[in-house]
Amino acid sequence: MIVAGNTASALAVKAATTTIPIVFNTPGDPVTLGIVTNLARPEGNLTGVTWLAGELSAKRLELLHEVIPGAARIGVLVEPNNGAVTESIVRDVEAAARPMGLQIRVLKANTSGEIDAAFATTARERLDALFVGSSPLFNARRIQLVNLASYHRIPTTYSGRLYPEIGGLMSYGASVTDAFRQVGVYTGRILKGARPADLPVLQSTKLELVINHQSARMLGLTIPDKLLSIADEVIE
Repeated sequence: MIVAGNTASALAVKAATTTIPIVFNTPGDPVTLGIVTNLARPEGNLTGVTWLAGELSAKRLELLHEVIPGAARIGVLVEPNNGAVTESIVRDVEAAARPMGLQIRVLKANTSGEIDAAFATTARERLDALFVGSSPLFNARRIQLVNLASYHRIPTTYSGRLYPEIGGLMSYGASVTDAFRQVGVYTGRILKGARPADLPVLQSTKLELVINHQSARMLGLTIPDKLLSIADEVIE
């Protein structure tokens, strides 16, 4: 069998075989992405786990706005190569921004150099904060992202706890660790004889709000007590 750890690999192995069982893990909607046709009965040789990062974008923007209530212009950094996931993030953030009266500036980066350029644009245009979309590239370049946010003093929100653990301001999203645990469970069941078509696609429901309080103080931000009380972890 094959375990596909992200959207791109899931689509690649789906195109490569219709017989070998596949368990995937994706932040996006597997139906919209074309990985499966049905969540309840995925059919064929694929099943897996989704953590629906795009659908959490609105809540993440709301949490960022609570930390910076005076913000008016928010940058949204996305990876165009991330396809439908990126489209979903931009759509959801723009829809969430309207009732809050926020202006959204979409910034695109497919390479390390373009990440540098996006932060330079954020600083030059004096955006109030930055929303970093879910992306395999951004996860791989997370040290670069956190360092640039610190250097430019840009309050930034991320999709997972890997970022605040190394100095990022805050994150809100599904637990990737829990999602991969679920992938492991499905892998074991298939190896014991279960068919992927009989295993519904799971949605990871363990969500985490992680705040790096030290980074907030360095940025001169006061985190509302309400957020500190509901955070799954506050890093001091």
